[in-house]
Amino acid sequence: MSPGSLPEWLDLPEPRGFRPKRKYRTLYISDVHLGTPGCNAELLIDFLSGVECETLYLVGDIVDGWRLKKGWYWPDAHNEVVRRILKMAHRGTRVILVAGNHDEMLRSYAGMHFGGVEIANEVIHTTADGRRLMVVHGDAFDGVVLYARWLAFAGDQAYALLLKSNIWLNRCRRLLKLPYWSLSAYLKHRVKNVVQFVCDFEEAVAHAARERGVDGVVCGHIHCAEIRQIGDITYYNDGDWVESCTAIAEDFDGAMRIIDHAADVRERDRLAREARQNAPAPQSASAQDSAPTGVPGPAIVPETEPAAA
Repeated sequence: MSPGSLPEWLDLPEPRGFRPKRKYRTLYISDVHLGTPGCNAELLIDFLSGVECETLYLVGDIVDGWRLKKGWYWPDAHNEVVRRILKMAHRGTRVILVAGNHDEMLRSYAGMHFGGVEIANEVIHTTADGRRLMVVHGDAFDGVVLYARWLAFAGDQAYALLLKSNIWLNRCRRLLKLPYWSLSAYLKHRVKNVVQFVCDFEEAVAHAARERGVDGVVCGHIHCAEIRQIGDITYYNDGDWVESCTAIAEDFDGAMRIIDHAADVRERDRLAREARQNAPAPQSASAQDSAPTGVPGPAIVPETEPAAA
């Protein structure tokens, strides 16, 4: 391997017909939960395959250490997620992993680099339009984790069961042609609200950002993508890749928005189906042979090699 080149296992060719990459200044993703059956690794691979960015923030809970301690679960798709992130780092993207509560074992390595990935507990990011954003996973502001760690672990076990139920529920809904609905997100929200010491997560995060003198905050943790103005603080939550499959993107002018990749894939599939349905049916050879004498048949176009994707 020549100096500066990618290792062979990172530099695998892209499939033929791959779509052009969308370019962003910064991307934020969190709560991937690699190592769990609930991780939508295939959708994340599809997302990463179609984007380029100067900086990629992995805002916690990328690998689910809690789940892996209970039993090993690591399919090939999870390897591919890691490979694509490392490839982005080797290609020049600055990749920063902000540790969360499910990958808290990384917190003791803050300030170190692994495979081109920086490890941090909290970062201040400056947007293209000059705003300063605190980037943090957010578990420190979740009342369940902050005040009762044992309850957080118990809740994690129940949540894993809910995710399994969610998978089977939505398989049944697809058979009935019903849209996707997340049982786990619904019940998780309800359960946390009945715990008396749960703080208002968004307000608590915004308060911490205000104390640090920044303009906004980007976090994850609660699996709920949102952009919201809370007083003088702009609150961004990039969602997750277990239920919603969302990210936060910063454009080159500093504008920020939510990317709903699951919705994008649904729209892409719909357009592809419509294109197939509207395509003219090819005329059979027998139909061409039976054309009346003197009436020209369809023009014959010489075969050419398909254009490179």
